[in-house]
Amino acid sequence: MLRYSLIILFLWAFRVEAQDNWTTVSPQNGAIARHESSFVASGNKLYAVGGRGVRPVEEFDPQTNAWVKLADAPMEIHHFQLVSFQEELWIIGAMTGNYPHETPIPTILIFNPKTRSWREGPALPRNRERGSAGVVVRENKIYMVCGIQDGHYDGFVRWFDELDPKTGTWRSLPSAPRARDHVSAAVVDDKLYLAGGRTSYAKIGKVLELTNKEVDVFDFETETWSTLETELPTLRAGNSNLGIGPYLVVLNGESAAQGTAHAEVDVLDTRTKTWTKLPNLLQGRHGTGAAYLNEKIWVHAGSANRGGGPELSSMEVLEWKK
Repeated sequence: MLRYSLIILFLWAFRVEAQDNWTTVSPQNGAIARHESSFVASGNKLYAVGGRGVRPVEEFDPQTNAWVKLADAPMEIHHFQLVSFQEELWIIGAMTGNYPHETPIPTILIFNPKTRSWREGPALPRNRERGSAGVVVRENKIYMVCGIQDGHYDGFVRWFDELDPKTGTWRSLPSAPRARDHVSAAVVDDKLYLAGGRTSYAKIGKVLELTNKEVDVFDFETETWSTLETELPTLRAGNSNLGIGPYLVVLNGESAAQGTAHAEVDVLDTRTKTWTKLPNLLQGRHGTGAAYLNEKIWVHAGSANRGGGPELSSMEVLEWKK
């Protein structure tokens, strides 16, 4: 029985690794370059939102292989994890302004792709405003975790909050085991995973150095946190996390270890708590998002090097059937 189980685990691990390489998407028309933006799937399309400067909302349709500009942004919006809720795009835990004292946007911003219109949502929980936070959707609730209150300078937090979009009310949940900003969150098998991120601390001259190696997990059923024994293989912040079936996929990011953005793609099998790898991105990038649509992983935009540039407008895709 043990031998049979080991064979099954080996085959699953091989299934994760035995993939084709990433391919560059060549759309009919180009998207604008942006970084410290976000990227998400909603319905059957992909959306690029935000970034340094005032960047428009752009929509990519895989069927037509074309980008469409939907609307201008109401302000500069950056450092956030965009989520889709009821086919609208919700911006929660974002920042605006210039380095190193970017300020949190105190109100949720919501964009409707069908009407191409913006509206304000609920305010962030009072005295818990922050940006560069991880955000996920689960069972008609939205969750915001960690983040930083004073740009890249100071004020990283462990806070964890639940929003009921129907009522606009927030509930504070147990804080994460450690602070982190420039963080992305993902839900896998009804648990929230935090992998990557850092504590940006320009106040002491350490903006990139203090990356998080631990993977923290929140169990929604018991409302408790735990930390995995296995650490993140590639330390990075400004990365993207995706929950795909039983897997946590970690890609993109920057760190003090190298001048270029990270291209490594680490995959955690949450059943066995073991890491494997998918092929490296063709272009390392950080400060953007990733999406899973049509059994493919998509990445777009970001910065090619750590820090602020060069900004990218390219997109690549990897077919991966879970």
